[in-house]
Amino acid sequence: MTRFLRNRATGALPPLAPDALDPLSFHQKIQGYAPTPLVSMPSVASRLGLSRVLVKNESSRFGLPSFKLLGASWAISRALAARCGLDLGKCSSLEDLANALSFLKPFSLAAATDGNHGRAVAHMARLLGFDSTIFVPRGTAAARIRAIESEGASCTVVDGDYDAAIARSAEEMGERCLVIDDTSWPGYEEIPRWVIQGYGTIFREVDEEIDSPPSAVFVPIGVGALGAAAVDFYKRTSDAFVIGVEPKSAACVLASIEAGKLVTVPGPQDSIMAGLNCGTPSSIAFPSLLAGLDLSVAIDDSYAEEAMRTLAGCGIVSGETGAAALAGLEALLALAEAAEVRAELGLDPNATVLLLVTEGATDPESYRRIVG
Repeated sequence: MTRFLRNRATGALPPLAPDALDPLSFHQKIQGYAPTPLVSMPSVASRLGLSRVLVKNESSRFGLPSFKLLGASWAISRALAARCGLDLGKCSSLEDLANALSFLKPFSLAAATDGNHGRAVAHMARLLGFDSTIFVPRGTAAARIRAIESEGASCTVVDGDYDAAIARSAEEMGERCLVIDDTSWPGYEEIPRWVIQGYGTIFREVDEEIDSPPSAVFVPIGVGALGAAAVDFYKRTSDAFVIGVEPKSAACVLASIEAGKLVTVPGPQDSIMAGLNCGTPSSIAFPSLLAGLDLSVAIDDSYAEEAMRTLAGCGIVSGETGAAALAGLEALLALAEAAEVRAELGLDPNATVLLLVTEGATDPESYRRIVG
C-alpha cells in the first residue's frame, strides 16, 4: 500500500552560505561534460492526464551510469583545495587540479555507498591519481561491486546496512585519507553540503532548456541530498512543488518530516531501489527537506518495476532507483485517497511534471529480469 505525507511544516528555507565558486562552471571544465538529456514523454503524460511529463535522464553522466559524479567531483575538489590552500577557481581543468595536488601522494579517498556514489568517488580518485577505498552494505549486487572495482578501488562489504557502511567509512579519515560521504553526522558537515551543491547542476541545466519552471518535481530520496538540492533550487526560484519518493521499507525522510526531527527507521531496508535503502536522513539535508519538501511518497517495489518497463518503452534505460520518481508519480495518481493532495499540488491537465531518472541499469541481471 502506498503511503504519502503532505508536509504542513514548510516555510522559510535555511539561508545559503555566500559562495563565489559555481558548481556548473566547475563541471563544465571536466572533460566529457555535456548536459544530460531532457526527454518529453507525451504518451505517459496523456495516459496520466497531465500536460507534460519531462524526464531528466541521468543514466549517463561523464560516462558513468548515474548523476553522482556531480556531487562527488565538487565535494572532493572543494575539500582538497581547502586542505591545500589552492584557488579552485584558477584551475582550468581537472588535469590542472590533479597536477596541483600531486604532492599529496600517497593519498586516498574513502566513501560508503549502495553503488553509484562510491563508484563516482572511485572514478574521481582515479582521475586525480589517488587510491580509493569504498565500503558497501551487505547484499550489494555483485555487478555494482565490480563497477566500483573497475575504477581501481578497493571495495569492502560491511556486515550491516548502509548506516553501518557509513560508520565504517568514517574510520578511514586521516592525514592521508579524505572521506567523501553524501550524508552527515556531528562534525562532518561541510563535505556533504558540497555534495548537495554539486547536484544543483542538474536543475541549472533543466532551467536553461525549458521556457518556464515545472509545476511539480519528483525526486528519489535516500539520505535526502538530491532532494535538498531540488528544494534549494526550485523553492528559491519558482513556485514548483517538490515531491520526494522513497521505498516503504526505507522511508526515513517521510518518518522524519512526520516527527519534525531526524528519525532512524528500523531495518531491514531491503528494497530493490538499492540507492534509496537508507535508514537515517542527512542532518545537513533535513532542514531544507522539512522546510521545502511538499510531499513524501513511500512506494512498493512493484511500482519501481513497472516504471522501469514504462521508461524502457520510451527509450530510457533506468535501474530500479532511477525509476523511483516515475513510480512515485504513478502511485500517487492511482491512490483514491490522495485526490485532495493531487488537487493541492496541481497535478491536473495543465501540469508539467519533471521526473529525475537518476541511474541506468547498474545491475544488468536485475534489469533483464524486470524489463526483459
